[in-house]
Amino acid sequence: MDSDLLARWCVEHLGSGPAKELFRSGHLSAVMGLRLDDGREVVVKVRPDSPRLAACVEVQRRMFEAGYPCPEPLTGVERLGGDMATAERYVPGGAVLPGGKDASVAFAEAFVGLMELAPRPEEVGTLNPPPEWMDWNHCGEGLWPKPDLDGVAGAEWIDEAGRRARERLRADEGAAVIGHCDWLAGNVRWNEGELLVVHDWDSVAAESEAVLVGCAAALHSTVDPEELATVEETERFLVAYGRARGRELDENERRRAWAAGVWTRAFDAKCQHAMGQRITALSEGEARERLKRA
Repeated sequence: MDSDLLARWCVEHLGSGPAKELFRSGHLSAVMGLRLDDGREVVVKVRPDSPRLAACVEVQRRMFEAGYPCPEPLTGVERLGGDMATAERYVPGGAVLPGGKDASVAFAEAFVGLMELAPRPEEVGTLNPPPEWMDWNHCGEGLWPKPDLDGVAGAEWIDEAGRRARERLRADEGAAVIGHCDWLAGNVRWNEGELLVVHDWDSVAAESEAVLVGCAAALHSTVDPEELATVEETERFLVAYGRARGRELDENERRRAWAAGVWTRAFDAKCQHAMGQRITALSEGEARERLKRA
């Protein structure tokens, strides 16, 4: 990131230039924590342009205004060089796991609160295309939304798991609602067991409730942020979610939820395999067990 370009952007859109860089990170976006000349601490996110970014910021803004614990957006989506950038208030601290209670229950209850406050899809503009790990219904000819993945040989059980999950998801569709689709421990922070803040609002999607809940149930962590939920922990999440919302998932919702979890973890597993990494997102045995429930 060109420091002069970033400084000019901050002055133009935040009214103050950067005095100190607090941190720099990111995977799909470049994320920079900055202390401005006026003392405010902010986070600037830079990523390629996408038609969904404006809606993502609008969802975050509405969630903040509704009282959900998320960083306050400070700008809209503004051009920064050849990419697009946004800024939000920096919310530091917090633990990556809740501690003190069943983590699956805590993550599920926090997800219910988010789903209850989220705006309706028609209120915020397009959230398409969805993130790749959610794009099971893409229009491409192959199985995976990244065409280059279809040509990667080996670990055929991953393709089979993704294919069976997609067939189950395509069998019927529920009404679209908005939810967070990257419910990883790294995006959720806790303070003495209470939800402190949820980050990464680029990862919102308009999908059926069952699909969103299924992804969250499959992606959360309980004992180590690097270890995704086991089958048993996913089951506890789904049960806790139903109790917290006051209505258990019906049979069709449960099956779609399990299928959604298989899809998103199979996609990550396929990416790991394609890059020659150790496959940690899903095992063959776990894929079979999850597919039975789907």
